[in-house]
Amino acid sequence: MKVDSYEIELSSLDKVMFPETGITKGDIIDYYYRIGKVMIPLMSGRPVSMHRFPDGISKSGFFQQEMPDYFPEWIGRTRVEKKEDGSLTHVVCGKTSDLVYLANQGCITPHIWLSRKNNPKNPDRMIYDLDPQDNDFSLVCLGALELREILSANDLKTFIMTTGSRGLHVVVPLSPGHSFNAVREFSREIAKQAASKNPEKYTIEQRKNKRKGRLYLDTSRNAYGQTAVAPYAVRPIEGAPVATPIEWDEIEAGWITTAQKYNIKNIFRRLAQKEDPWKDLDKYAASIRARG
Repeated sequence: MKVDSYEIELSSLDKVMFPETGITKGDIIDYYYRIGKVMIPLMSGRPVSMHRFPDGISKSGFFQQEMPDYFPEWIGRTRVEKKEDGSLTHVVCGKTSDLVYLANQGCITPHIWLSRKNNPKNPDRMIYDLDPQDNDFSLVCLGALELREILSANDLKTFIMTTGSRGLHVVVPLSPGHSFNAVREFSREIAKQAASKNPEKYTIEQRKNKRKGRLYLDTSRNAYGQTAVAPYAVRPIEGAPVATPIEWDEIEAGWITTAQKYNIKNIFRRLAQKEDPWKDLDKYAASIRARG
């Protein structure tokens, strides 16, 4: 297959990756080929952690941070420091051919850093990860709206995405120069405000046995080396659901009732009807310094 002028030798296209729905490796490769023009601008320049399933989702997958030596020279990459000693070479997807190559390697889900390769210790996105404890997706939607209200009062623009799994991600684009510590402290303070306004619904308690059915406003991804699922990435769940950027009015109107609403088959119909809601995300980057 020729993509971006690079020849990619594909293998085992008929291998079934999602046994209940019969979705093959070839289907996943085709999806990433078709979605690349929308997906790449939202993940370009960011180190990638690969969630690989060489034998399909019925077998245990694994996360791989270090880029294997056999990857071709044209694959994007960057060397980043580990949290402790040493460093790792991560893939960086800057073109559709990178996505297609990863899919051929059994990478179903790319996860990306909140910072870019040229400034890895300074995030340009802040994220809240909202997963229901008891599969109550309506509470996740309410929690996202609560966070948006508080962040908006701090003059911060928010964007929202279904994770393709169980919940939602609320994302704030940041201007350069913030440390991960500052972003994590600020994000936790906002979550604390939301939890204190509705302590019966929301919590910042990390221990599950202390949450008592409340929605956990998770800010832990705001740390060096942590990742979040890339927008439009496939999740290793039957039906191949996709992490999908959505509009806030879709949440307000109750049109999104599950994090798995969109998948590799219906996402293109959505994109044919409306523009990607995150296409101008970086234009709204703002500082938290005056507020933190």
